[in-house]
Amino acid sequence: MILECLNRLLSNDCFRPTLSYSLPLSSKIRASSRHLSEISKNPCLFHNSCYKHAVSATEKPATQSLRGLSKEDLEAYVVSAGQKPYRAKQILEWLYQQRVEDIEEMSNLPAPMRDKLASEFHINSMSHVETSGSEDTTRKFLFRLQDGRYVETVFIPASKGLKGKQSDRKTICVSSQVGCAYGCKFCASGLAGFTRNLTADEIIGQMMMVEKLTGESINNIVFMGMGEPLANIKNLIKALEIITGHWGLNIGARHITVSTSGLAPMIKKLAEFPVPIRLAISLHGATDDVRDLIMPVNKKWQIKELFDSLHYWRTFKKQKISLEYILIKGVNDSKEQATILAKRAKGINAKVNLIPYNTVEGLDWVRPSEEVCYGFRDIVADAGINTTLRLEKGHDINAACGQLRLKKETAEGIIPAPVKAG
Repeated sequence: MILECLNRLLSNDCFRPTLSYSLPLSSKIRASSRHLSEISKNPCLFHNSCYKHAVSATEKPATQSLRGLSKEDLEAYVVSAGQKPYRAKQILEWLYQQRVEDIEEMSNLPAPMRDKLASEFHINSMSHVETSGSEDTTRKFLFRLQDGRYVETVFIPASKGLKGKQSDRKTICVSSQVGCAYGCKFCASGLAGFTRNLTADEIIGQMMMVEKLTGESINNIVFMGMGEPLANIKNLIKALEIITGHWGLNIGARHITVSTSGLAPMIKKLAEFPVPIRLAISLHGATDDVRDLIMPVNKKWQIKELFDSLHYWRTFKKQKISLEYILIKGVNDSKEQATILAKRAKGINAKVNLIPYNTVEGLDWVRPSEEVCYGFRDIVADAGINTTLRLEKGHDINAACGQLRLKKETAEGIIPAPVKAG
């Protein structure tokens, strides 16, 4: 049994980040022994590893996605294949203007080139599983990835009654990882821990799939779904290049918001990305003691270092930073927190979005009363801060922020059911 376990672990994708193929077998065995020790303490780890081993052996594609290539990558590939550089432009037009999902449909490419592309690449890396509708027209899409894991993407049309440009806003809330390693105490995404980063094609694929399924043209993108985008900054930036490129999806950078829990060094790195994207900070506490309680990331990058990185961001970007603040009863909803939050927002000329907490199965947090929520908002707004109190769309379909994909993977036994705290 132990040898069988060890063989599975050595061949299992989910453990390969710690098992270098250049290591001698003895090193692999020592690394695997550590995993066996962890499994003995938590049988769910073995269940998950066996599950992933099974799906990866049968479903993981041997090819890479064409959508995951940048313009420069594709041009280099075309030339290396003995083709003229303009063939890259033709392929990009098929991918992002014509939206084909079969290389054989790229009819202006020579047949031998189509055959070569088909032998080395695929186009779509996910499949649609189900859609949940909402009374307020928010829709949640469940997508299955090639390795058998799931991500959910939320489509949010403009609220009725909006006028001008906002009346035609069609927003998509995109995931950047399967699971999350940052363990915010109020969030569903991290309950089962972190599995892996999404690739660039899996990130942009969410948008393209939602457009295909809804018949709508997305014009606003928020990276506020499952995962910490800045912990996947390499694939995030690659996806942003494709999303904003005139040769790609051609969406204006000002209509893209990246949300982070506060990875200060990565905020500085993203600040230097030369397009005017927007930044949102999942703050959720105006002081270190409160933020430490609910956001473990704060113990590594405390509020001072976080706000230093935001000042750095402001030297590169003109758009206002958004401070996202989930209101949790008895935790961060005091008048004192509101007053300090207003001062912090004023210091970086930020706006504040207040969000009453959405209940997550397995967690004991609850939202404050409407009276407390409105009182908190008034304190911040009266200090001269642009403040909104957001009543979450999608609450009835588990689609609001922090409630993505958990039920599906729990139901299938991919992850253990969350254990209620306390």
